[in-house]
Amino acid sequence: MQPPKLGRQTFLKDNIAPAASNPPRYTGRYFLILDKNSNEVLEAIRLLEKRWGLSVATTADFITMPPNESLLKDADALVFNELGIALVGVEEDKVVQMKLSGSGFMVVPEKVVYIPDEVSADNDINNGATWGIDITKVLHSPYTGAAVKVAVLDTGFDTTHPDFKEREITTTSFVPDEPVDDLHGHGTHCIGTACGSVNEQGTRYGVASDAHIYVGKVLSNQGSGAQSWILNGMAWAANNGCKVLSMSLGSPVSEGESYDIAYERAAQFALSKGALIMAAAGNDSQRSKGLFSPVSSPADCPSILAVAAVDSELQVGDFSNRAINPSGLVDIAAPGVNVYSSWSMPARYRTISGTSMATPYVAGIAALFFEKYPDATPAMIEEELRKNARALPLPPEDVGVGLPIAPK
Repeated sequence: MQPPKLGRQTFLKDNIAPAASNPPRYTGRYFLILDKNSNEVLEAIRLLEKRWGLSVATTADFITMPPNESLLKDADALVFNELGIALVGVEEDKVVQMKLSGSGFMVVPEKVVYIPDEVSADNDINNGATWGIDITKVLHSPYTGAAVKVAVLDTGFDTTHPDFKEREITTTSFVPDEPVDDLHGHGTHCIGTACGSVNEQGTRYGVASDAHIYVGKVLSNQGSGAQSWILNGMAWAANNGCKVLSMSLGSPVSEGESYDIAYERAAQFALSKGALIMAAAGNDSQRSKGLFSPVSSPADCPSILAVAAVDSELQVGDFSNRAINPSGLVDIAAPGVNVYSSWSMPARYRTISGTSMATPYVAGIAALFFEKYPDATPAMIEEELRKNARALPLPPEDVGVGLPIAPK
């Protein structure tokens, strides 16, 4: 496959969320991992233009709006100035030349990113609140995430949803030629858990009900995306002052595989801007059959909290991935089985299961802690999450420190 110009990426439109047994892992494009200092980035731009004859765009070129590939119709490369990373879409022989050039940077393939496989579920409403809201003590907390910016990077959001008509919402799409509207539903579900409030009957299903919602559409309406779209979304959220960054998405990881350095660069940048990041551990296991899969990417990065899923009996979800690789630890486990939340209209609500559903619980509770401690660093809030978690009688490789509990 000959990689297209960056703004003409059609590969992903033919590869939806992983219904097939062997979904594509890579887009056919590559990242050049540069040294993060500005001189190295400028030198890399010069090499791309002069030595390899590429047309280069940079994220610094986008002053009034975030980078989007639909605006890069004739670019061969996009340099992420703040991350020290360059995305290139060139022929394989040129990639080989880059690897052998001795220019001092790593060359790694760009991943295809998916929504973790959804798991069917039953309704979980009980006594005026979902079981997840009840068991994490959200209703006992005086905090609502007021004035805290929470970013959810996913399939977008249904901005017409009646439960959110009075909410402060900022939206941007990083998916070429797709507006932020969530025609899938997954993103709307995750935002509902992290930042929603009550349904039309008054049942509470969301955690940080007064948070400022930042919607970054980084996955298409088919449920897949390019890794560079996620990197763009992470940088956008961090630069806009988001304190919490939630990602219910991922790519599978093999046993023995290390974390992705491009994601780690973006996570370190977000941390430096004051954002705490969490991601779904993944749904690739079948524990009832004795099959365990490693924590997926990007949740396996050192600077990202990996979130596993538990059910209402506080047992690990059958699908929830395990800490197998040295760099892919499970940090915490949240409600992820039979999770009721908002969904794109006209359905309005849906109950599903997955580590995707667990992750926004942690995001919402982190927002409550940020409201309680407005001057806290991400490391301090992470410590609060760990210190206040309810310990579970289960292995840490499955549930980390246990269940997050809302602050008093």
